[in-house]
Amino acid sequence: MNFSSTSLVFGLLIALAATPALASGTHSGGHSDGPNIGQKGKASQVSRTIEIGMGEMYFDPDTLAIKKGETIRFVVTNKGEFVHEFNIATTAMHEAHQSEMIEMMDKGILEAERINHDLMKSMGMMHEDANSALLEPGKVFELIWTFDGDAALEISCNVPGHRESGMVGKIDIN
Repeated sequence: MNFSSTSLVFGLLIALAATPALASGTHSGGHSDGPNIGQKGKASQVSRTIEIGMGEMYFDPDTLAIKKGETIRFVVTNKGEFVHEFNIATTAMHEAHQSEMIEMMDKGILEAERINHDLMKSMGMMHEDANSALLEPGKVFELIWTFDGDAALEISCNVPGHRESGMVGKIDIN
């Protein structure tokens, strides 16, 4: 194990120790609780489409210019070799969500290159929030979001180790 992987494992262990276990045992609902980050958009209100590519520790593009009140259709493609997440939230929400993602890995639901959908369903840990997509390599997902909230937002991949490795993007709302 080299220095960077040792640091990553150490950081994940600290995160696990500092984060209380999930009381509900479910994954859905954790993303959009809290500040007003916007809401699930309607296809009839989409003003434009933004294509997002995800790969090993990057989003392309990694900065999004959005007008307040705008409804965007995101077409998210995982171009990488690992599972990645596209998640719209505040920094604090991303940080809180990481414990859920670690729990999914600990239970064998989330692996580096695949998602065990049957196990996810049987354990009731579905990843179905309107502001998020969890994708296996080569998969594409459409997400429609209305940016009518007032919170400072970013996009992030909360798969353990990915955010810490720089898989974060900026959302500029004007």
